[in-house]
Amino acid sequence: MKKTRLRPVTRKNGITYSIVLLFYVVIQILTATGSLSSLFKGLLIPVCVYVILAVSLNLTVGVLGELSLGHAGFMCVGAYASSIFSISTQEVLTSAWIRFPLALLVGGLAAALFGVLIGLPVLRLRGDYLAIVTLAFGEIIKSLASVLYLGQDSNGLHIAFGQNSTMDLAVDGHKIVDGPKGILSAPGDSTFTIATILVLITLIVITNMMDSRTGRAVMSIRDNRIAAESVGINITKYKLLAFALSAFFAGLAGVLYAHSLATVPPTKFGYNTSIMILVMVVLGGMGSMRGSVIAAALLTALPELLRSLQDYRMLIYSIILIAAMLLNNNEKVKTAVKKVTAKFKRQAKPAGEVAQ
Repeated sequence: MKKTRLRPVTRKNGITYSIVLLFYVVIQILTATGSLSSLFKGLLIPVCVYVILAVSLNLTVGVLGELSLGHAGFMCVGAYASSIFSISTQEVLTSAWIRFPLALLVGGLAAALFGVLIGLPVLRLRGDYLAIVTLAFGEIIKSLASVLYLGQDSNGLHIAFGQNSTMDLAVDGHKIVDGPKGILSAPGDSTFTIATILVLITLIVITNMMDSRTGRAVMSIRDNRIAAESVGINITKYKLLAFALSAFFAGLAGVLYAHSLATVPPTKFGYNTSIMILVMVVLGGMGSMRGSVIAAALLTALPELLRSLQDYRMLIYSIILIAAMLLNNNEKVKTAVKKVTAKFKRQAKPAGEVAQ
């Protein structure tokens, strides 16, 4: 009689999805019983945002093998594009169930478009050019956002650049983007449920892409560009596809983030944010989506959980981060983890086998 078993890749991805679903169920139970503090409630959407950012960056850094230092720039594009759309259309599209999905589409496509525009000339080259260009892109986007003024009145949209710029809004007008203050009063359409759904969509799309022919082509380029080119793989096409997809999901994270806060200043999308996302990817493991999920959740929540320690908060956070990095790259620790994992697999194997 044959035994029914899941493919190792399917089982691995299923565990990752289950972790996200279990987290959601636990949070819902804690919320229903009143056991969840306001501090934890405030962290739920940011955790989901950074999980999406870490998973999407891992597609570029871990799977494609290209270093990107401007992931927050794509997040910024998604946040601004979607917020402008939502605020300017909220009187027409009064239902959040219609407006927010459209805002997600606008933000994601805008970020993907910038990804294509950056990737087309740069991904044809070899070396660390992408890291340099994305670093510059992130800083340019943040600087432009800092001097952007956008308003709306009965005559339409008004745009201006510079600190002393005037938009000459009518009496019925209102500001949408106010320079250094950033995005003003985007509709609060983001919820933890929507954020969890977006995390799952991101994971499903990227993990299935990795397991597809396209994903294998991308990884072959990472492992040996010359060999991949010699068997007829279009290097630029697959690199651009992976990079644009990564930018698209970073844009979605920006939409989710912007629609969860009253104001979003451009300083939120600076170089430090891009580096923090990269740290999450490295800590979770290059190419490991499950690792990115866990690392992003921990590194987002940890500073807030240590807030009661006041002056020592960032010191302890830095020590934990360094220790985690050292343990993550320690061969003895990796060997011990593999032994424990193998032991549990051997114990679970008889119970998991289904005879027909």
